[in-house]
Amino acid sequence: FDTTYTADLTIMEEGSEFIERFTHKQDYKWPMFTSCCPGWIRFVKTQYPKYVQNLSTAKSPQQMFGAMSKTYIAQKLGVDADKIFSVSIMPCVAKKYEKGVEAVDDSGHGKDVDLVLTTRELVRMIRADNIQPSDLKEEEFDPIFGEGSGAGVIFGATGGVMEAALRSAYFLVTGENPEADSFKSVRGMDGWKEATFEIKGLKVRIAIASGLGNARKLMEAIDRGEVSYDFVEVMACPGGCVGGGGQPTKDGCEFAEARGEILYGLDKFSDLRFSHENKAVQLTYEEFLGEPNSHRAHELLHTDLKYWELDMNR
Repeated sequence: FDTTYTADLTIMEEGSEFIERFTHKQDYKWPMFTSCCPGWIRFVKTQYPKYVQNLSTAKSPQQMFGAMSKTYIAQKLGVDADKIFSVSIMPCVAKKYEKGVEAVDDSGHGKDVDLVLTTRELVRMIRADNIQPSDLKEEEFDPIFGEGSGAGVIFGATGGVMEAALRSAYFLVTGENPEADSFKSVRGMDGWKEATFEIKGLKVRIAIASGLGNARKLMEAIDRGEVSYDFVEVMACPGGCVGGGGQPTKDGCEFAEARGEILYGLDKFSDLRFSHENKAVQLTYEEFLGEPNSHRAHELLHTDLKYWELDMNR
């Protein structure tokens, strides 16, 4: 299956959460921060703990898939959830820490994610077995949980979560899709970017940071009151997940920008460019979750970050 399915699910939950907060601003602390990067979460909890309450409660795509694999997906496949062993393949070393946090296990069937392999580890396994990927026949992901939108695909690039969220937030507020590339000004490798967008007369001030050095500069500016935003995306790795610590590397070369361009190219030519149009996601809400931010969605797809332990040995 493809984790892009739960990237789209993450957008539905996080986008709906942002709209709820934005339309009841007096009830929340600002800005709202994205929460899909465990390296960033650890950074906030250790360096700026008073801002933990500003983080979205939505789990990452990895953890959402783990929870769904042992509940809804198990039901759809007709498989005993206790027999499912959930493995995620990630560009991120911190995902190994994340899957070990007890607070994210909500399926009721052991660990929601049982094992995390980095893409670099997977490459080593392929090479160890003398498999030549170029000789393999290309295949599609298995239905229905292999379906993902272009918005879900760009999650891996800095600014991608923000752009995907804005596409669906616009729809959730107006009932209409924006032009798919309306928010592309958030793209690029600048370590700290900011923009203001208008959605049905409402101005949304956003910022994006990648790399924890840039995140620290951003947080210090927010803390001093020098800048003010509504929605902020932060990724711990420069360039986003495509530049993750678990990716294949070559000394002296940085591939995050080139990899990010490939993701944007996949989005550009995708038949599906909005998370809310993902039919697997629509079916998930129709048959299992009800609606974004429902009680069941909160039980399985959200987490209280106050209770994330910080075991520095993982």
